[in-house]
Amino acid sequence: MAKETKVRILDAAEALFAEQGFTQTSMRTITTRAGVNLASVNYHFGSKKNLIQAVFKRYFDTLMPQIDGVLNKLPEEHGAPGIENLLHALIPPMITLSKVRPNGTETFVQLLGRGYNETQGHLRRFIMAGYGSTVTTLVRAIHDRLPDVPDAELFWRLHFAMGSFVFSMASSKALKEIAESDFNEQVDIADVIAHLVPFVSQGIAGAGNS
Repeated sequence: MAKETKVRILDAAEALFAEQGFTQTSMRTITTRAGVNLASVNYHFGSKKNLIQAVFKRYFDTLMPQIDGVLNKLPEEHGAPGIENLLHALIPPMITLSKVRPNGTETFVQLLGRGYNETQGHLRRFIMAGYGSTVTTLVRAIHDRLPDVPDAELFWRLHFAMGSFVFSMASSKALKEIAESDFNEQVDIADVIAHLVPFVSQGIAGAGNS
């Protein structure tokens, strides 16, 4: 029963955080959605920050080991082709997040976007403490493929790339509907990401790095 209650709280919090954001979602709203009292939330998580981190942990525990495996097998390539191949290799791990939760890929990216926009500093500390080696390896892999791009410039390019990714995932339902109605294309979330990767790769690599 305790485990079921904990999962119910996580599911309710995740949905509300994705819909409303972390700041706008109150603990009272979460308890109402989950059908529990505040004491249950405090017992299982202790604080709203801990609850936010627990929502992310379900995804990161599945995603990060897969990213480690992908990065260990990637050949070294420079420029836009190297970035594009790297990003394409990350698609299968991202898609497996929908096995964690229904529509998990879209939800996870929306949650990342919420955390980024709302300056949830504790999330950065949480991610780096638990998964920092994977993050560092991923960033290094991008650096290695763009050795002539200064760190400050790469920061901006990655920032804009993340913005494109978050927007596309947040609007993925509409994109799939438009593709079907206007172009008679049946697409899923993997197709949406595959269409996005070449665009984002060129943005990260920059002109003249292909």
